[in-house]
Amino acid sequence: MLEHEYQQRRSLEAFRRRRPEPQPEFVYSVREATERDLPDVREIYNHYVANSTVTFDEAPWTLAALRKKYAKVRELGYPFLVAESGGGQVLGFAFVLPWKDKAAYRFTVENSIYLGPASTGRGLGRALMEQLLDRARDAGAKEVIAVIADRGAEASIALHEKFGFVTTGTMGRVGYKFDRWLGVVMMQKSLGKKEKRR
Repeated sequence: MLEHEYQQRRSLEAFRRRRPEPQPEFVYSVREATERDLPDVREIYNHYVANSTVTFDEAPWTLAALRKKYAKVRELGYPFLVAESGGGQVLGFAFVLPWKDKAAYRFTVENSIYLGPASTGRGLGRALMEQLLDRARDAGAKEVIAVIADRGAEASIALHEKFGFVTTGTMGRVGYKFDRWLGVVMMQKSLGKKEKRR
């Protein structure tokens, strides 16, 4: 067949084309964690212990250690939040604890936010951060510190920047994990009055 004898392939009219299946809506809610959430919280965190440098922990959290941490957060009246799907699956968590034990630091907290690997990039970190900051403020916190790995945590740094955290310093080669040296980025936010977000 000669080139000029080829017929162009017909394309189906728009109304005859098969439409892609709609993506299910990503539905979640943020609430205070309960003790029954702790096994799911531990599973999310231990994924990062085993697979990334966003935490410098090398040993997985035990349920007993996590229960102590949870009890400490509760005792101090600080928020410990989980985000859960419409079906009740824990998708991520966030909490604050005192940055240091010395009494003069009593109004300064350090935040932690972790999302399940399948829940990243969907606005969940933003929802957790917003409620975490509001509830930490309501609990009496004045300053929030974030200590973030300088490699592999770019999304975390960007999230903190969106919420007004500023970089206050860096420390290099303070952690050693997976046969390499790692540093941290220190960020800080002052908790004034509640801000209106766009």
